Amino acid sequence: MNTTTRVLITAILCVTAVACTKKVKEDPNTSATDSTNSGTTTNPGTGTVTDNGPIRTGAYGPGDLDTDACLRQRVVYFDLDQDALKPEFQNIVACHAKYLRDRPSARMTLEGNADERGSREYNVGLGERRGNAVSSSVQANGGSGGQITVVSYGEERPTCTDSSEDCWSRNRRVEIVYTAK
Repeated sequence: MNTTTRVLITAILCVTAVACTKKVKEDPNTSATDSTNSGTTTNPGTGTVTDNGPIRTGAYGPGDLDTDACLRQRVVYFDLDQDALKPEFQNIVACHAKYLRDRPSARMTLEGNADERGSREYNVGLGERRGNAVSSSVQANGGSGGQITVVSYGEERPTCTDSSEDCWSRNRRVEIVYTAK
């Protein structure tokens, strides 16, 4: 399938998903900015709020994934040279597992990343181990392994390019991306 065809099919799926979304009664106690997701999160290690960028949802509209606050968090951070899931991310992963359980047609891609330190091969392997750790946790919480794909980008997709511990800590992550089948 060529790239033009893929882009066209993706665009059609997105338009179809938007056209089929439910109208949700808005809560007067929440502002308009609460219903949109800016991708901000608190950076573990520093406590500062950082922007995770736009949420890529494939054929699933942002409204579907933002119904629970825990689904808005799509980045899981790791310690240096570690692939063990931190306790503070267990509830977020469990929430995403519930989303997959409730929607058998949903698909999730776990994009493993590492900071710039270490060899390219080591970082690709570490990114894969981190993605597999999140995948195992999702499956332990009831998500289906058939709905999950793990991809490792190693150090190739940094969110920050400075050479500092604060920056490196933001690059040691797994991004949760929902995609269409």
